[in-house]
Amino acid sequence: MYHQLSELVSAAQQRGPAKIAVAAGHDPDVIEALKQAKEIGLAEGIFVGNAEKIHTLAREVGFEIPAAQILNEPDDAAAARQAIALVREGQADLLMKGKISTATLIRAVLDRESGLRTGRMLSQVIVFQVPGFDRLMIMTDAAINIAPSLEQKAEICRNAIEVAHAIGIEKPNLAALCALEFVNQDMPATVDAAALTLMNRRGQIKGAYIEGPIAMDVPLSRFAADRKGIESPLVENTDIFVAPDIEAANILYRAILYFAGGESGGVVIGAKAPLILLSRAETPETKIRSIAIGMLVVSAR
Repeated sequence: MYHQLSELVSAAQQRGPAKIAVAAGHDPDVIEALKQAKEIGLAEGIFVGNAEKIHTLAREVGFEIPAAQILNEPDDAAAARQAIALVREGQADLLMKGKISTATLIRAVLDRESGLRTGRMLSQVIVFQVPGFDRLMIMTDAAINIAPSLEQKAEICRNAIEVAHAIGIEKPNLAALCALEFVNQDMPATVDAAALTLMNRRGQIKGAYIEGPIAMDVPLSRFAADRKGIESPLVENTDIFVAPDIEAANILYRAILYFAGGESGGVVIGAKAPLILLSRAETPETKIRSIAIGMLVVSAR
């Protein structure tokens, strides 16, 4: 089991270097991240996009990209299809978003004929660490599914459990987060959380212990759990936090980073290969950690 994000990068380095197909690779932040990834022996990029811009941006940061690793395709949608083809044909291990909208890339990934569909649902899985906690934790889904149904939440749980296993958490504890610990028909998230718990007990969602509905304070504080009269394996021992919708997840994610001073990396799971789809606001270090997580998922598969 890994305790720090840096340990994930070290573990991935031992399995690398990976090949990463970048859709619309004319993105300065992605080029900088893959420059660093190559320098530490983690990964090498195959940049599909505007070749002239890629060469210019690479020169600006002192990054010499071999000509064979730059494929000229100025059209974003076509670049996405070509990058996906590299992954589908085994020439790349991971797919990474460059200067292209997430919606455009996801549409290409989900194309029935030329995409990377598996029959599973896509969801974003974030691995994070925060000061004061000597372990890694996971939260989901802050980027893909806006208002997931019960069955979609079950898939979100399964994807998060897969990542937990890949980073060495053999039997993760998963909290189905809500505003309180009781089922309330006026709060549909509590009904879904109770159903996820029952699905877990009946073996429909395997590989983890799931409990919900549960508020955020109980998994983090023995004091809060005691005051609420809650006995649970999740108390101060939760590995995965599943938010009820994208808004709650996104707010939680930003709070982890900016209030708690946390660090993170993340991947989108559910396709034939992990996808690195990060916000423009993410640092090169976050992209490096995301690549490492994707590599560990591939290795675990």
